[in-house]
Amino acid sequence: MLSKKTKYGLKALVYMARKEDRKPVLISEIAESESISKKFLEIILLQLKNSGFLGSKKGKGGGYYMMKDPEEITIAALIRILEGPIAPLPCVSLHFYEKCSDCKTEEDCSLNKVMVEVRDSMLSVLEKRTLADLSG
Repeated sequence: MLSKKTKYGLKALVYMARKEDRKPVLISEIAESESISKKFLEIILLQLKNSGFLGSKKGKGGGYYMMKDPEEITIAALIRILEGPIAPLPCVSLHFYEKCSDCKTEEDCSLNKVMVEVRDSMLSVLEKRTLADLSG
């Protein structure tokens, strides 16, 4: 299940992607439009900025703006930034792999093969879908 942080981050980016002029958008505008706490949204947008998805401009006409076109940003990439691993278990994660402490080997694990299938099924959708798909 997606956390509120991820859900709100996606909603904020969809709001920004729908702006045709691509000018900086104030946090307060997004927060009001999408019913998100301004303080919480500040944290989310800063994380997206630090990850290279957003830029910011201070002063008059300032706010956050998208660094890439919505067509170039996959939902999988955004979830990884905001949520962390997409895989249901660390031993099947492509980007955040960790060996499970309770299994002797992954080959002997009763869950591993099924969780690889789950991961691959989720990724087949999330890697194909972009921010443009959500904002269209």
